[in-house]
Amino acid sequence: MAVSKTTQTELIKVAHALADAARPVTLAYFRASGLAADNKDAAGFDPVTIADRDAEKAMREVLAKTRPDDAILGEEFGHQSGSTGLTWVLDPIDGTRGYISGTPTWGVLISVADADGPLFGLIDQPYIGERFVGGFGVAEVDGPTGRTALSCRPPRTLAKATVLTTFPEVGTPQDRAAFEAVASQAQLTRYGMDCYGYALLAAGQVDLVIEAGLNAYDIQAPIAVVQAAGGIVTNWEGGPVHNGGRALAAANEAIHAEALAILREVSHD
Repeated sequence: MAVSKTTQTELIKVAHALADAARPVTLAYFRASGLAADNKDAAGFDPVTIADRDAEKAMREVLAKTRPDDAILGEEFGHQSGSTGLTWVLDPIDGTRGYISGTPTWGVLISVADADGPLFGLIDQPYIGERFVGGFGVAEVDGPTGRTALSCRPPRTLAKATVLTTFPEVGTPQDRAAFEAVASQAQLTRYGMDCYGYALLAAGQVDLVIEAGLNAYDIQAPIAVVQAAGGIVTNWEGGPVHNGGRALAAANEAIHAEALAILREVSHD
């Protein structure tokens, strides 16, 4: 949907207000002794903490005051309908496993989307103090060294590429086999990055992020940031991935095509 310049400015302002509201909540519990985590997955381990819930509550309170007619989709409190055609997609702590382990690669994910996907997105890492934003003509990071433009890496072959993912198992056994087929041809593979991997891709530090089993709130903000920095984010078929699933985020068309061909071939075997 078309969004006026005035509305774009307002949406950017609100996105930052949401991140500002979530930051102190997440920091209050990070690396705190005795932080408890409930398990949302009876068949495995999908932790959620008071920090996840309170951070999303804080963001929803901001939206109730600033954009009450927009819809909301949040990881912890689900969907709230709206009437504007815009939806705020919130993941209060992407990477809760990392959060409860004390690693600083978790982040707060915020995006505003229409039916076709995210229009503007933000990846905030409160502990490091970095905020990556993308959309509406903006692509920048503000952090300890100041504010700089985001720009993905120029083309290089897969043999010289760095690949990131969060879990070595990467979804189903077939998904893992497809990921490993790409990773085996890359120069370097790193694990455990959560949303910070997409931020590094947008900052020109790595070439590929490959994930599976994602929800909309896991991927919409990263899509906006990476695309604003000149990258490409699709599913493993080359189509849209804003509703979740298997994601391939690439620094440029050349490395995207090379990785996509492998993922398609192996995942379809």
